[in-house]
Amino acid sequence: MTGAGGSPPAAPKLITSAPNAYWNTSATITTVTSGSATVTVNDGTTMKTFEGFGGAFNEMGWNYLSMLSATDRDRAIKLLFDPTDGAHFVMGRIPIGASDYALQRYTDDETANDTSMSSFAITQDMKYLIPYVKAAQAVNGNIRFWASPWTPPTWMKTATGTVNGTACTRVGGTAFDGECMQDIAANLTALGQYFVKWVQAYAAQGITIETVAPQNEPNYAQGYPSALWTSALYTKFVGQYLAPALSQAGLTTKIMLGTNSNGAAGKDMTVVTGIMGDATAKNLVKVIGLQWGMLDNYKANPASIDMYNLPIWATEHMCGNYPWNPAGLPAYVEPAPNDQAYGVESWKYISTAIRAGVTAYNAWNMVLDTVGKGNDTVRQWSQDALLIVNTSTKTLTLTPAYYVFRHVSQYVQPAAKVVSVTGGDAIGFKNPDGSIVAIMYNSGGATNYIVQIAGKKLQFQMPANGWATVVSQ
Repeated sequence: MTGAGGSPPAAPKLITSAPNAYWNTSATITTVTSGSATVTVNDGTTMKTFEGFGGAFNEMGWNYLSMLSATDRDRAIKLLFDPTDGAHFVMGRIPIGASDYALQRYTDDETANDTSMSSFAITQDMKYLIPYVKAAQAVNGNIRFWASPWTPPTWMKTATGTVNGTACTRVGGTAFDGECMQDIAANLTALGQYFVKWVQAYAAQGITIETVAPQNEPNYAQGYPSALWTSALYTKFVGQYLAPALSQAGLTTKIMLGTNSNGAAGKDMTVVTGIMGDATAKNLVKVIGLQWGMLDNYKANPASIDMYNLPIWATEHMCGNYPWNPAGLPAYVEPAPNDQAYGVESWKYISTAIRAGVTAYNAWNMVLDTVGKGNDTVRQWSQDALLIVNTSTKTLTLTPAYYVFRHVSQYVQPAAKVVSVTGGDAIGFKNPDGSIVAIMYNSGGATNYIVQIAGKKLQFQMPANGWATVVSQ
């Protein structure tokens, strides 16, 4: 095998990580001719095309980054987006209005009954979100952006009635938190225009929004910006209002069927089946977005979503440190632990999602402070992140979960093929340039590993409770 232009192939690359020894690039890797392979990458057996990794832009993240020196802030952005010296994130999620990690509750048109959208403005976006996005663009100009609202403008919602058994009451004391989207034609038309104006406003800032989702988690009402949607109304909005509004405005913005999270019976799966069972709407969505509970359902039964022959994006990584203390995970603590255990949890969630068949994977908060709390007024939750800012010392810390993401993301190119891997706890990709990437986790003690990859057997010392990424031509 030769490299580009007939040159010899590049030497295999090895990066290892272990507790207190993350991102070691000096470990030795050698070609051997004997010995049984611990991990075998079957690059002749390709599966889905993988679009890449990314993360969510949130106001709190930029606020914390702004507390750092300019040098450290620039370093943080490069750690996330730089293709050579960072995690090489190629996707970015942007909230439309306030998320649960916004500094204040808002939408971009809170003027009551403003169905003409004459008061629409991205004034708040300009303070935190757009500077954050532009900083990322300055490092990697090829990032693809997608977006979703956590709530429509509050005057479009109602606090009466129920949706799928959940009351339309306010959860956190303001109209932003909870309530239900109303089936009122004038408001649905206005909401379609709200999306159009938001996409156009970001385009004017040099930010192309490739895809929008109608609602974040349409079957969860929380003590932070949120809204409930019936499956029928979600389907109606996509087919009769959102898609026509985007088209009539001359926009090529795609529609995501998502972001779906509530995997309980009669919840978000009914949103999926509602859309895909509608003759009009099913042809208008171009990607399915799954997170958390719905992603767990997909892992258990990939055919339930694969049957629709659409790309499947993991739209939000698990946050770790759960207040409800699920079995098998460490007890909830404050502040957010951001520890090795969350790194291992992150690996398990990412690797199983890729094996199941997702075609993109998005982190949640890329940057938080050491505490990790959002704006939820009901449930206090110190969540983990990839990079941490100590607001007292104004210092930046890279968490174990950051290194896990970097292990799986840095060397995987957009449009890589997921390939079959046998042996060990590993995933693999074949890049468009022909390079093969294997990412592995070892839950035991330090040991010799042999990876059969790209027609070679490569041997190296695998660290205890650690990860390795091998890249070979």
